Amino acid sequence: MPKMKTHKSAAKRFSVSGSGRLKRSSAGRRHILTKKTTKRKREMRSDAWVAQADVGAVRKMLPNG
Repeated sequence: MPKMKTHKSAAKRFSVSGSGRLKRSSAGRRHILTKKTTKRKREMRSDAWVAQADVGAVRKMLPNG
């Protein structure tokens, strides 16, 4: 049986915390920032956790994570 391969695009988007939870960055920070409020942009700077419904799918893509 060959080794499991990491889904490279998922590896760039998600990271595993020390406790094993999955971190992700907030969406909507790339462009069209002028109409978004300063507060909204500031809150999007911080990382967020992957939703519980999506954890299984992300873990499949990150077998070594």
